[in-house]
Amino acid sequence: MNNDIFPCLWYDGDAKESADFYCKVFNGKVTADTPVVMNIDVFGQKLMLLNGGPQFKKNASVSFMVICDTEDEVQKYWDQLMDGGMALMPLDSYSWSKKYGWVQDKYGVTWQIFLGEKASDQKLVPTLMFIHENNGKAMEAMELYTKTFPNSKIGNILKYGEGSEGHPIQEPDENIQHAHFEIDGYTFFCMDNSYDHKFDFNEGISMVVMTDDQEQTDKYWNTLTSNGGRESMCGWLKDKYGFSWQIVPKRLIQLMSDPDQEKAQKVVQAMMKMQKIVIKDLEEAYSS
Repeated sequence: MNNDIFPCLWYDGDAKESADFYCKVFNGKVTADTPVVMNIDVFGQKLMLLNGGPQFKKNASVSFMVICDTEDEVQKYWDQLMDGGMALMPLDSYSWSKKYGWVQDKYGVTWQIFLGEKASDQKLVPTLMFIHENNGKAMEAMELYTKTFPNSKIGNILKYGEGSEGHPIQEPDENIQHAHFEIDGYTFFCMDNSYDHKFDFNEGISMVVMTDDQEQTDKYWNTLTSNGGRESMCGWLKDKYGFSWQIVPKRLIQLMSDPDQEKAQKVVQAMMKMQKIVIKDLEEAYSS
């Protein structure tokens, strides 16, 4: 499994409390604990929790599918996540799963708890919902993402025309009800949805991609910001669908982690002025 790609959840000061909660629910562990960034390991997968401030709220345009082996496991996660949370789809038997429910927890993160077969060795799978002007573009997005990253593929695809029981809104037959794709060995699910939700992709949930060098950084950055994407600050960008990515050279983390606090701080200050991260400029700031 690729731990150079992982989700980042945005918080307003309660990242640590949330990290402790998820470690309890999913028997995970905290791997980094700072005032700004908490990293946790859940099912052998990395999640980053970022205390970024009040600007962005997490929503169900990106949810996390937890694939369970038994009905008891589904029930265990459901009961804990419902503590202070709310059901978006009740825990029940559906055409796609004997036991399934969709819950928003007390921190605003949404989880689809699913009894069924895993599509890969990943138990926790980010699931992107293409809505509003993105509705009908899930296939196009999968093609963009799998062309951008190495070791990528599109897996199983179920279209609404092939069976849409349990969905209250009539969807175009060609729209994707559920699909599986991988980028550089990391598994995602995605779907189209015609419902007029009051939310869409935002910075509340983003994907971090750690890069090996400037060439890789440039390639991902340039591809994802082209054709209607846009650059943001500090390695953040939005692709043409409004989905947020952080393209982060591993060298940045090395330099920021230097025990010489003065040097590390110079690197942070240089990074704060950048849109795309330029490793050479970081190293110059470090050496200055």
